[in-house]
Amino acid sequence: MEAAQKKAQQLIDENGVMVFSKSYCPYCNNTKRILDGLNAKYKAIELNQEEDGDDIQNALLKLSGQRTVPNIFINRIHIGGNSDLEAVAKNGKDGKSLEELLKEAGAL
Repeated sequence: MEAAQKKAQQLIDENGVMVFSKSYCPYCNNTKRILDGLNAKYKAIELNQEEDGDDIQNALLKLSGQRTVPNIFINRIHIGGNSDLEAVAKNGKDGKSLEELLKEAGAL
């Protein structure tokens, strides 16, 4: 479990935009579509295709308080899931648009 937590944290730290996803999840696919539509650089890990995917998903609960996917981080800040990303795309977060957040993360 500790290894999975370390791996998840490392992925969050090393990627401006990190999406923990499952390949068959329609909400995950929508999140990737939103990011692709902005030509954002992001790293997505399909937890259902990772040997330690379940462990990482459990570790994310400890790191973010959220176990569901997609589990999205921008610039090491937990955004939440797909509906949270949609809300940021529509209304911004902390006075910044999604594009501004992505630029700060080096993803645009």
